[in-house]
Amino acid sequence: MSKAFLRHKEPASRAGSRIRDFILGGQDGLVNVLGVVLGVATATADTKIVLIAALAAAFAESVSMGAVAYTSFKAEKEYYLSEVAREKREIKEVPLAEKKEVEDIYRKFGFTGSLLKKIVNHITANKKRWLAVMMAQELKLYPQKVSPANSAFVVGISAIAGSLIPVIPFLFMAIHSAVWTAVAISAVVLFLMGFYAAKTTIGNPWKSGAELAIIGMLAALIGYGIGTVLGAVV
Repeated sequence: MSKAFLRHKEPASRAGSRIRDFILGGQDGLVNVLGVVLGVATATADTKIVLIAALAAAFAESVSMGAVAYTSFKAEKEYYLSEVAREKREIKEVPLAEKKEVEDIYRKFGFTGSLLKKIVNHITANKKRWLAVMMAQELKLYPQKVSPANSAFVVGISAIAGSLIPVIPFLFMAIHSAVWTAVAISAVVLFLMGFYAAKTTIGNPWKSGAELAIIGMLAALIGYGIGTVLGAVV
């Protein structure tokens, strides 16, 4: 029997996981720090204050994102392993019910009669194969391709890299010019992130790039608005 019949959905590749982590960290770091930069820059004319606030936010953001990535991936891995243990127990204790579930799964794929029976018998003749089918087809769960620590590292590093992008103009320009330069550069980088993500996975690169840039700019404008209000009040 073809291996294509044993899986309905391929697990994510290591490259796909890396891209997801990179986009997650980079986008979050860039948008959050851009919001801080705009908020502080509109409330003060002191470039030093803007840089201190931005750098503090950048490193705090990277540590936070890395920690969140680690704990979330670890929890996901633990959940997967708990479901594996449960399926193993059910295959051992209630094999007839589990065999019926395999039959129902492949009947939905359009198999009937003797062919369906052969498929079910082939799958359930090997417990490892049986378990793999139940995890993928029934639960739609797949083993992680990267470790929680690796994921946390990629997210943390990309968050730092993204966070520093809106800060760079303030090292070389006056505040007013740096604000609009930071916005322009950040919009371009966000667009390229979305474009690249769609190009290497699925989706429309232009649409994905535009969506990411728009979402990022809207989030940053909130910081700008808060800074404007606080600058007028304080």
